[in-house]
Amino acid sequence: MARSRQTPPELILITGGARSGKSQHALAWAARFRRRAFIATAQALDEEMRQRIARHRGERGAWWTTLEEPIRLAAALQRAQQGHDVVVVDCLTLWLSNLILLPGEIDLDTPLRDLVTVLQSRTAAIAVVTNEVGSGIVPDNPLARRFRDLCGSLNQRVAAISDRVLLLVAGRALELPAAASERRRIIRKAR
Repeated sequence: MARSRQTPPELILITGGARSGKSQHALAWAARFRRRAFIATAQALDEEMRQRIARHRGERGAWWTTLEEPIRLAAALQRAQQGHDVVVVDCLTLWLSNLILLPGEIDLDTPLRDLVTVLQSRTAAIAVVTNEVGSGIVPDNPLARRFRDLCGSLNQRVAAISDRVLLLVAGRALELPAAASERRRIIRKAR
Protein backbone atom coordinates (compact mmCIF):
# COMPACT_ATOMS: atom_id res chain seq x y z
CA MET A 1 0.00 0.00 0.00
CA ALA A 2 1.49 3.35 -1.04
CA ARG A 3 1.77 6.11 1.53
CA SER A 4 0.30 9.48 0.71
CA ARG A 5 3.29 11.29 2.16
CA GLN A 6 6.83 10.37 3.02
CA THR A 7 7.86 9.72 6.63
CA PRO A 8 10.16 12.51 7.87
CA PRO A 9 13.73 11.69 8.94
CA GLU A 10 14.21 10.61 12.54
CA LEU A 11 14.03 13.10 15.42
CA ILE A 12 15.52 12.04 18.74
CA LEU A 13 15.58 13.92 22.03
CA ILE A 14 18.51 13.14 24.32
CA THR A 15 18.12 14.26 27.90
CA GLY A 16 19.86 13.67 31.21
CA GLY A 17 21.93 15.38 33.86
CA ALA A 18 25.13 17.36 33.47
CA ARG A 19 28.11 15.36 32.15
CA SER A 20 25.92 12.27 31.63
CA GLY A 21 27.17 11.63 28.09
CA LYS A 22 24.34 13.29 26.14
CA SER A 23 26.49 15.17 23.64
CA GLN A 24 28.80 12.22 22.98
CA HIS A 25 25.79 9.99 22.41
CA ALA A 26 24.27 12.49 19.96
CA LEU A 27 27.55 12.75 18.04
CA ALA A 28 27.95 8.96 17.89
CA TRP A 29 24.36 8.60 16.64
CA ALA A 30 24.95 11.23 13.95
CA ALA A 31 28.28 9.72 12.83
CA ARG A 32 26.46 7.29 10.52
CA PHE A 33 25.47 10.21 8.30
CA ARG A 34 27.83 11.71 5.74
CA ARG A 35 26.89 15.41 5.76
CA ARG A 36 26.69 16.57 9.39
CA ALA A 37 25.80 19.90 10.96
CA PHE A 38 26.13 20.91 14.60
CA ILE A 39 24.26 23.85 16.12
CA ALA A 40 25.93 25.13 19.29
CA THR A 41 23.80 27.34 21.53
CA ALA A 42 26.55 28.12 24.06
CA GLN A 43 28.02 31.61 24.25
CA ALA A 44 31.71 32.27 24.91
CA LEU A 45 31.15 34.79 27.68
CA ASP A 46 34.37 34.00 29.57
CA GLU A 47 37.77 32.41 28.94
CA GLU A 48 36.81 29.01 30.37
CA MET A 49 33.81 28.83 28.03
CA ARG A 50 35.91 29.94 25.04
CA GLN A 51 38.36 27.11 25.74
CA ARG A 52 35.53 24.61 26.18
CA ILE A 53 33.92 25.63 22.88
CA ALA A 54 37.27 25.39 21.05
CA ARG A 55 37.95 21.94 22.55
CA HIS A 56 34.51 20.63 21.52
CA ARG A 57 34.87 22.04 18.00
CA GLY A 58 38.25 20.31 17.69
CA GLU A 59 36.81 17.01 18.97
CA ARG A 60 34.12 17.08 16.28
CA GLY A 61 36.70 17.60 13.57
CA ALA A 62 36.40 18.57 9.93
CA TRP A 63 33.47 16.24 9.26
CA TRP A 64 31.12 18.72 10.89
CA THR A 65 29.72 22.08 9.82
CA THR A 66 29.29 24.13 13.00
CA LEU A 67 26.77 26.93 13.42
CA GLU A 68 26.89 28.96 16.62
CA GLU A 69 23.44 30.36 17.37
CA PRO A 70 22.52 31.28 20.94
CA ILE A 71 19.16 32.97 20.19
CA ARG A 72 17.58 32.28 16.76
CA LEU A 73 17.61 28.49 16.99
CA ALA A 74 14.61 27.78 14.73
CA ALA A 75 16.10 29.83 11.87
CA ALA A 76 19.54 28.21 12.34
CA LEU A 77 17.97 24.75 12.34
CA GLN A 78 16.08 25.55 9.15
CA ARG A 79 19.34 26.67 7.47
CA ALA A 80 21.40 23.77 8.81
CA GLN A 81 19.10 21.17 7.26
CA GLN A 82 19.90 22.49 3.79
CA GLY A 83 22.76 20.43 2.43
CA HIS A 84 23.06 18.19 5.50
CA ASP A 85 21.76 14.71 6.27
CA VAL A 86 21.78 15.20 10.05
CA VAL A 87 21.78 18.09 12.52
CA VAL A 88 22.74 17.90 16.19
CA VAL A 89 21.38 20.70 18.39
CA ASP A 90 23.36 21.13 21.61
CA CYS A 91 21.60 22.23 23.71
CA LEU A 92 18.03 23.38 24.38
CA THR A 93 18.79 24.21 28.00
CA LEU A 94 21.49 26.75 27.14
CA TRP A 95 19.30 28.20 24.39
CA LEU A 96 16.41 28.68 26.80
CA SER A 97 18.77 30.28 29.33
CA ASN A 98 20.01 32.67 26.63
CA LEU A 99 16.41 33.67 25.85
CA ILE A 100 15.45 34.19 29.48
CA LEU A 101 18.48 36.40 30.10
CA LEU A 102 17.81 38.71 27.15
CA PRO A 103 17.22 42.28 28.34
CA GLY A 104 13.59 43.31 28.69
CA GLU A 105 10.44 41.21 28.66
CA ILE A 106 10.13 38.86 25.72
CA ASP A 107 7.38 36.49 24.73
CA LEU A 108 9.03 33.08 24.98
CA ASP A 109 6.10 31.22 23.44
CA THR A 110 6.96 32.44 19.93
CA PRO A 111 10.55 31.08 19.74
CA LEU A 112 9.46 27.82 21.43
CA ARG A 113 6.57 27.40 18.99
CA ASP A 114 8.84 28.25 16.03
CA LEU A 115 11.33 25.60 17.13
CA VAL A 116 8.64 22.92 17.41
CA THR A 117 7.32 23.88 13.96
CA VAL A 118 10.77 23.51 12.35
CA LEU A 119 11.32 20.18 14.12
CA GLN A 120 7.97 18.88 12.87
CA SER A 121 8.71 19.86 9.26
CA ARG A 122 12.30 18.54 9.29
CA THR A 123 14.04 17.44 6.12
CA ALA A 124 17.14 16.01 7.86
CA ALA A 125 17.57 13.67 10.80
CA ILE A 126 17.89 15.66 14.03
CA ALA A 127 19.25 14.90 17.49
CA VAL A 128 18.30 17.47 20.12
CA VAL A 129 20.29 17.53 23.36
CA THR A 130 18.74 18.96 26.52
CA ASN A 131 19.20 18.77 30.28
CA GLU A 132 16.82 17.27 32.78
CA VAL A 133 16.88 20.07 35.37
CA GLY A 134 13.76 19.27 37.37
CA SER A 135 15.12 16.32 39.33
CA GLY A 136 16.86 18.33 42.04
CA ILE A 137 15.71 20.66 44.78
CA VAL A 138 13.22 23.45 44.15
CA PRO A 139 15.25 26.58 43.36
CA ASP A 140 15.15 29.36 45.95
CA ASN A 141 14.51 32.24 43.55
CA PRO A 142 11.81 33.11 41.00
CA LEU A 143 14.14 33.25 37.96
CA ALA A 144 15.58 29.80 38.62
CA ARG A 145 12.09 28.36 39.24
CA ARG A 146 10.85 29.91 35.98
CA PHE A 147 13.84 28.45 34.13
CA ARG A 148 13.25 24.99 35.61
CA ASP A 149 9.56 25.08 34.74
CA LEU A 150 10.17 26.31 31.17
CA CYS A 151 12.81 23.61 30.63
CA GLY A 152 10.37 20.94 31.74
CA SER A 153 7.64 22.27 29.46
CA LEU A 154 9.98 22.63 26.48
CA ASN A 155 11.37 19.12 26.96
CA GLN A 156 7.82 17.74 27.04
CA ARG A 157 6.87 19.60 23.86
CA VAL A 158 9.90 18.29 21.97
CA ALA A 159 9.48 14.76 23.41
CA ALA A 160 5.86 14.70 22.20
CA ILE A 161 6.97 15.10 18.56
CA SER A 162 10.15 13.00 18.78
CA ASP A 163 10.46 9.52 17.33
CA ARG A 164 12.63 8.47 20.25
CA VAL A 165 13.51 9.92 23.66
CA LEU A 166 16.69 8.81 25.39
CA LEU A 167 17.66 9.41 29.02
CA LEU A 168 21.42 9.34 29.57
CA VAL A 169 22.69 8.29 32.99
CA ALA A 170 26.40 7.67 33.65
CA GLY A 171 27.04 7.39 29.91
CA ARG A 172 24.31 4.79 29.43
CA ALA A 173 21.24 5.44 27.29
CA LEU A 174 17.80 4.37 28.40
CA GLU A 175 15.09 4.61 25.76
CA LEU A 176 11.92 6.02 27.28
CA PRO A 177 8.65 4.51 26.11
CA ALA A 178 6.11 6.71 24.35
CA ALA A 179 3.18 7.94 26.42
CA ALA A 180 0.02 5.83 26.09
CA SER A 181 -1.67 8.48 23.91
CA GLU A 182 1.41 8.59 21.66
CA ARG A 183 1.46 4.79 21.32
CA ARG A 184 -2.22 4.84 20.27
CA ARG A 185 -1.45 7.54 17.67
CA ILE A 186 1.47 5.51 16.30
CA ILE A 187 -0.69 2.37 16.06
CA ARG A 188 -3.47 4.27 14.27
CA LYS A 189 -0.96 5.83 11.89
CA ALA A 190 0.51 2.41 11.03
CA ARG A 191 -2.88 0.97 10.04
